[in-house]
Amino acid sequence: MKLIIASNNKHKIKEIKAILGSRFEEILSMREAGIDHETVEDGTTFMENAEKKARELRDISGAACLADDSGICVDALGGAPGIYSARFAGNDGDHGDDEANNDLLLEKLQGRSDRDAHYTCAMVIAYPDGSEVSAEGYMFGEILTERHGTGGFGYDPIFKPMGYSCSVGEITDEEKNKISHRSRALAALLEKISNN
Repeated sequence: MKLIIASNNKHKIKEIKAILGSRFEEILSMREAGIDHETVEDGTTFMENAEKKARELRDISGAACLADDSGICVDALGGAPGIYSARFAGNDGDHGDDEANNDLLLEKLQGRSDRDAHYTCAMVIAYPDGSEVSAEGYMFGEILTERHGTGGFGYDPIFKPMGYSCSVGEITDEEKNKISHRSRALAALLEKISNN
């Protein structure tokens, strides 16, 4: 069976292919599948957005489709930025303004001692027969007071995972893929697929 990923992000596609490669005959990005489509993410949760993306892409392609939605949730801000993580500072959400997002989050937490936060990833595979498999993954930690490292993307330079003494921006992609919310959601998804 063919699987189309609702993304063109090279890092995300590489990670998904590595984990789900043995379960599908072919795994393609939207670009590789010749699909140019943008889903309006108007859900109120990560899962609602992931479901909408997977279903729309399935309906367009007629193939099994995987979509995810993810972001960072800060306890002291009532879970914000949450589903608005990519466009927290008002930008268009294509990770083109990670700096502004990081600046705004650091500003909102200035002087705060409660800096607990977690990344969430909701992931859904929508199959042509209408069935779906979904899972969530989390990476817990805290927001630092300043940037550290230049790796990763998004909030990685200001997020320190639990059990680590450095930011996600300071660890290798390989290490990040072992502990990330996305890899944990993928592992949970793979377990559900294997059990069916």
